[in-house]
Amino acid sequence: MTLNKSAENIVDEGAQHPNCPLCATPGGDWVFNCSKFRVIEAVDADYPGFLRLVWNDHVREFSDLSREDRMLCMDAVALLEQFVLRVFKADKANIATLGNVVPHLHWHVIPRFTDDKHFPAPVWATAKPGVSLSPRQQWVLDSKPKWMLDLRAQLLAAFPIQ
Repeated sequence: MTLNKSAENIVDEGAQHPNCPLCATPGGDWVFNCSKFRVIEAVDADYPGFLRLVWNDHVREFSDLSREDRMLCMDAVALLEQFVLRVFKADKANIATLGNVVPHLHWHVIPRFTDDKHFPAPVWATAKPGVSLSPRQQWVLDSKPKWMLDLRAQLLAAFPIQ
């Protein structure tokens, strides 16, 4: 059991919740899965390469994790950010954990380009009219099989499957 600041936040590790979409489904296209977390591409027509790290156990908050698991999680998020910046040549990587709609710990790692349809606003803002995928976003979409294999290999080297 993990104990947070209040009794309401006691979480049975390994617990799954039947009404949680991230417990019931992968949440997108599989990239990698290990004992603690999985990485998926959150298939989004406007944002190819939009990655999510999803904690496998149903945990609501980052602070519910043990210190060791928090460090592991952040190492994985950092690897995803570096991948997005280096391989996709993104101008910026947006990282967010919200969980307002799906209260299951997951991190968004979103490649941002100065010519994407929302830049510099958040991806959840109103899109600029008439803007389609930028050339670099199109490259991310077209090269998905290759970069997915590359990312999977990097994750496997850093986080061996147990």
